[in-house]
Amino acid sequence: MRTYDLSPFWRSSVGFDRLFDLVNDTMNDSDDYPLYDIERIDEDQYQISLALAGFGSEEITITAKQSTLTVEGHKANKGDHDYLYQGISMRPFRRVFNLADFVQVKDAAFESGMLKIALVREVPEAMKPRRIMIEVASNENQQIEQKQAA
Repeated sequence: MRTYDLSPFWRSSVGFDRLFDLVNDTMNDSDDYPLYDIERIDEDQYQISLALAGFGSEEITITAKQSTLTVEGHKANKGDHDYLYQGISMRPFRRVFNLADFVQVKDAAFESGMLKIALVREVPEAMKPRRIMIEVASNENQQIEQKQAA
C-alpha cells in the first residue's frame, strides 16, 4: 500500500485542516467492521446500511453531531459459551461517517440484523440558487418623442 506525505500541503494552505484530516483518516482506516453500504436513493436522499448480525437495537447507539454521524455498538452480555468456531463477530465497534453540509439524519430502522439510516440533504432557502429577474429600464422620454415625430 502506498503512503502519501501531505506535509507540503499543510505548509502552503490555510483553512483546509478538516479536508486534510479526512484524507489522512481515510488512508489510515484499516478496520472494516462492521460491513456497510452507502446508497444514493434520490438526488437529496441517501441510506447507510450496516450489517450488525447478533446485535439488538438496544445495544446500538446512533449520534448525529454537526457534520459527523457516529454508530456505536456494544454487546451487553456475551454469556458463557464454548465456541468451537466463532465466525460471527460481535465485538464492540465505532463507525464514524462524515456528512456533507446540510445533510441530516432523517430516521433509522433495525430489522433482520441490518441497521438502515436514512439521510436527507436539506439546503436552506437562503442557500438555494434563485433566478434574478432583469428589469428593463423604460425610456418613456424616447417613446414620447417617437410618437410626436410620427
